[in-house]
Amino acid sequence: MTTARQVRKAALYLPEVEEGARSATITFSVRGKVFVSIADGGVVQFLLPEKMIVDALERHPSGERLVQRGAVIGFRMRLAEINGQDLNGLVRQAWIFRAPKWLAAASVEADTGTLPCHSDLPTSIGKPATRALLGAGVVTLDDVAASSKAELAALHGVGPKALRILAEVLQERGRGFVS
Repeated sequence: MTTARQVRKAALYLPEVEEGARSATITFSVRGKVFVSIADGGVVQFLLPEKMIVDALERHPSGERLVQRGAVIGFRMRLAEINGQDLNGLVRQAWIFRAPKWLAAASVEADTGTLPCHSDLPTSIGKPATRALLGAGVVTLDDVAASSKAELAALHGVGPKALRILAEVLQERGRGFVS
């Protein structure tokens, strides 16, 4: 069974996300724009464009369109009726839809694991770790040094090998992780 904790983890993993509350609803927003919320009673709501709503309804017939003031604005369903993988995908789609275009484009580019030209991250950490770091907005070794080892280890894809390599490279430069 999927839980509110899993929604929170999936949402807060994305760049520039803030958690808030409105009445009995937990909200997650990017740059002030709500993209997913958990309503009282365990209903998760995703703000999505029409094509993604249609896709979500095909995959989850127990869900329904989210309507506000007569306009369809998203998709909603009970948390207990969605698996974790589908939840993560819908949270990410909603974030991409509501995030500023430049931020969404940078995140989608990070999914490829291709380092931007200004990045000095070592390629030897591997593609999964690179995608995880870029997806979390960690693009340079300065960004790595501003993070704790525990924060980086919590990112899906950053394993012991990547952490060891990052620690070695930081140490070569007289730096380390934040405590």
